[in-house]
Amino acid sequence: MSALQKIPYLSERDYMAFELKADCRHEYVDGQIYAMAGANERHNRISGNIFFYLRAAARGGHCGVFSSDMKLRVNEGRIYYYPDVMLVCNPDDNDQNYKAQPCLIAEVLSQSTAAIDRREKLLAYQKIPGLRYYLLVAGDRERVDYFVRDGNDDWQTAVLEADELLAIDYQNYHAVLRLADIYEDVVFD
Repeated sequence: MSALQKIPYLSERDYMAFELKADCRHEYVDGQIYAMAGANERHNRISGNIFFYLRAAARGGHCGVFSSDMKLRVNEGRIYYYPDVMLVCNPDDNDQNYKAQPCLIAEVLSQSTAAIDRREKLLAYQKIPGLRYYLLVAGDRERVDYFVRDGNDDWQTAVLEADELLAIDYQNYHAVLRLADIYEDVVFD
């Protein structure tokens, strides 16, 4: 029988210092860190397409669009994730190392991340007061499940259909995503 070992707890401050020097990115959940795996070509194309269309609509405005290299601070610093794409329209959300108040988050699903994106992250993200859109984008086929917070603060969900336009409207920001745009130039085996 092997000897039990204490699991080390890493403070938020220590995580931030560690992450600045790390060779790869790590997500942080309640004192524990988890190394992130690299993404394949489809994943990169899909997240790049979403970034492109959201960024094109943000040009010249007050919103910023961020890719998977920007951390998201959740639950008062108890959690840090690296979403695939974030849209941030709050000018007070101006830390250079992380964002905390996105209005849209998109995660591209892989076999290793789908369960976490659908459960753990969905629950954590829904607690972000200003978040209005959460997209779960399949990486192995053309399918986008999306969640929208309505005016009553309730979450609604649907599947993006091929002929549907997903309108992203937040304050003075307006963009449209179509299934064909999200999966442009993506080849499935």
